[in-house]
Amino acid sequence: MSILFAGTPENAATTLRELVAAGTPISLVLTRPDTPVGRKAIITPSAVALTANELGIPCIKTTVVDDQILKQIATHQIDFAIVVAFGVFLKAPALKALPKGWFNLHYSLLPKLRGAAPVQWAIFNGDRETGVTLFKIDEGLDTGAIVGLAPTQIQPSETAGELLARLTHLGVSVLLENLPKIDANLVVFAKQDDSHATGAPKLSRVDGRLDFSQPANQVDARARGANPEPGAWFNSSVGQVKVLGCRPVVTQVPSGELQLVDGKVLAGAAVGSVELLEVQPAGKKSMKATDWFRGLRDQEVKVTND
Repeated sequence: MSILFAGTPENAATTLRELVAAGTPISLVLTRPDTPVGRKAIITPSAVALTANELGIPCIKTTVVDDQILKQIATHQIDFAIVVAFGVFLKAPALKALPKGWFNLHYSLLPKLRGAAPVQWAIFNGDRETGVTLFKIDEGLDTGAIVGLAPTQIQPSETAGELLARLTHLGVSVLLENLPKIDANLVVFAKQDDSHATGAPKLSRVDGRLDFSQPANQVDARARGANPEPGAWFNSSVGQVKVLGCRPVVTQVPSGELQLVDGKVLAGAAVGSVELLEVQPAGKKSMKATDWFRGLRDQEVKVTND
């Protein structure tokens, strides 16, 4: 068994590391090219590229799997590929190039939440359950036949980052269970029911903006789903504020107003309020919300729509 691993971000790197530690024969890695990172735009390899280098696995960096890349892959006599957040669309020639195909690990229970951001959208939507799905890639968007899946409950206070960490480890267990079956051609494929499909489109910064005209539980879900990426935030009369931690409470503060109540910073929502726990005002470091609010010296603070 000779396997190609394709992935880019940190959760994919964790998956690669755990698969290799479990004895999985990864012969080649595909990842996206180095990119500028941080304010100084330092050119930095992907997390998967760094992990492949640590593990001594050959690595190809590319944004397209074309004939040239396929020729490089062919020299490694790959049987099939595992894809975890690679971020590159695979066309028909690539899908047909490996004897047993390409298999993607997706962080939802397909066909629910097809797309680039299933973890964030599960929390945005207030879902109580999600999971991981391993499927064989076809030319659609997360539409291929299912090989295996595993459900898990979403915890009430869980952020997208925390949920993704759990799903990453759950995904490794699904892979380790099914890779021998794929190799032995013993997989039982289950067709997805397209009538139950929902989407999870890629997020932009605007998707993290908090809308306090909604009930507090929905504002909280948006904040948790947007952390750590793309980040939860709101504009206020004292500047833009990034929300790193919060929770819904039943105490009612007028919608769009921020008040210190019993030592807690509350932002009023349509129903209930959101207690701000940790914030990062524009141009400053993260801090406790109470420290930030007291530092405003009794200024009136309101959410603004600008």
